[in-house]
Amino acid sequence: MKENDKGEHSMTKDMTTGKIMPMLVQFTVPLVLGNLFQLTYNAVDSIIVGHFVGKEALAAVGICNPITTLMILFLNGLCMGAAILMGTQYGARDYDTLHRQISTTMISGMVFSIILTLICVIFAEPILMLMQVDPSIMQMTKEYLRIIFWGLMFTFLYNFFSSTLRALGDSYTSFLAITVSALVNVVMDVILVAGFGMGVRGAAIATTASQVLAALICLVKISRYPVFHIRRKYLRPDGLLLKEYIGICIPMMAQSIVIAVGGTFVQSHINQYGTVFAAGISAAGKIFSVVETGAIALASASASFVSQNVGARQFERIRTVVKQVCGLSEVTAVVIAIVLLLFGRYILSFYVTDEAVVYAMGNLKVYSAGLLLMYPMYALRQTVQALGNVRVP
Repeated sequence: MKENDKGEHSMTKDMTTGKIMPMLVQFTVPLVLGNLFQLTYNAVDSIIVGHFVGKEALAAVGICNPITTLMILFLNGLCMGAAILMGTQYGARDYDTLHRQISTTMISGMVFSIILTLICVIFAEPILMLMQVDPSIMQMTKEYLRIIFWGLMFTFLYNFFSSTLRALGDSYTSFLAITVSALVNVVMDVILVAGFGMGVRGAAIATTASQVLAALICLVKISRYPVFHIRRKYLRPDGLLLKEYIGICIPMMAQSIVIAVGGTFVQSHINQYGTVFAAGISAAGKIFSVVETGAIALASASASFVSQNVGARQFERIRTVVKQVCGLSEVTAVVIAIVLLLFGRYILSFYVTDEAVVYAMGNLKVYSAGLLLMYPMYALRQTVQALGNVRVP
């Protein structure tokens, strides 16, 4: 049954009508700005750890990246799958199903996050041994990783809230949450690592605390949205929706495994070349992670547009959206690649010095060329997922 509350979507954005490009830019800009603050969020750990603790600590943080990325991709898979369904339901104005989908996703996702946290904390050391981490940095790497793992619940909650809001046309809340939490992360890094000398433990605590704050900001904001005023009858998982949700999430999580296993395989071989080489590759990887968020922002915009228009059965509008997003993605990739090639060495000097910069810059050149394929690929992948086909991607 469909509800037609007058205030139901007064604070969200209907993407099934209106001019596409202005709406696309308006939706994407907060995501891109949020990703620029993500630059600070991701970079501060490495800059402060590298300069105040040393290259061994920087290598330890870099080694954890593929592992933490896998966990985040798992949780993102849960959230992205739900966002596709919720965007379609919102576009179709099926608010009753939308309410049930929100509660089903949140409850099942929180249960999964708890289980994932316990598994990761218990098996942190065996995972690092499998990656052939240098014994000299094993203890600090394990310490950093376990603290990050304890924050996975809040990582899920932030991603769930922000993905859901994007599916409903709100990209501003994510920008607000990531901006405030990034600034807090900077302050806490300076205090804990540079001030109190807590090393990688301080960096991990700062990162985890900022995730908690981001989740809380989203929670406070969404409490004002009528669509999140869930009545008691919805506060239990819906079996049919859960089955459909799992059917979408499993292929998306499998995709995450493939990506992360590849990254872990490469990282395990990087570790064999010593801490200087690992630190250089880690520095280039930090920059790539930031650059990648631009592709993710454009792909998220495309998925939000497409899922709503699938629900409204506006298929010609979907074709137009995809063409415009792919064109915008390619232009953005070219601009970023030129910036990295011209100023990459200067940017890398904030992370590492001497021989490590040479390794990092060689890595960054290859990344720059790959952007030309990566940016439109991300947009097309999420578009196909938003259309309901999660197996092909």
